[in-house]
Amino acid sequence: MYPAEMVQPMRDELKAVGFDELADASEVDAALAKEGTTLVVVNSVCGCAAANARPGVRMSLANEKNPDQLTTVFAGVDREATDAARQQMVPFPPSSPSIALFKDGELVHMLERHHIEGRPAELIAENLIEAYNTHC
Repeated sequence: MYPAEMVQPMRDELKAVGFDELADASEVDAALAKEGTTLVVVNSVCGCAAANARPGVRMSLANEKNPDQLTTVFAGVDREATDAARQQMVPFPPSSPSIALFKDGELVHMLERHHIEGRPAELIAENLIEAYNTHC
């Protein structure tokens, strides 16, 4: 587990643009049970989350169509919530960071770490915008 003071700025980066933090399995289940689209960002302390994932997600929200709900869990911090979210992302293996789009509780789009690491934030945003335009 990472110290709370270390990860707070990383949490705040997504909260500042409207993300709700999910702290346990019941919150994940409730979020994914809602009708509509839900974006789940598995946040992380790694460099690719800071340089690519979080900026790409923020950029993607400038799109006309966006998910109904924006949610996040933090790998290495919110273990129960992260495990519950990852269970809903099967058949994809756990990775951090990762970004999943659900529609009516069904996984419809997934970006794993290998889709994020080494790719510019703009490319991640474009990928997400295409998913939003298709599913939202």
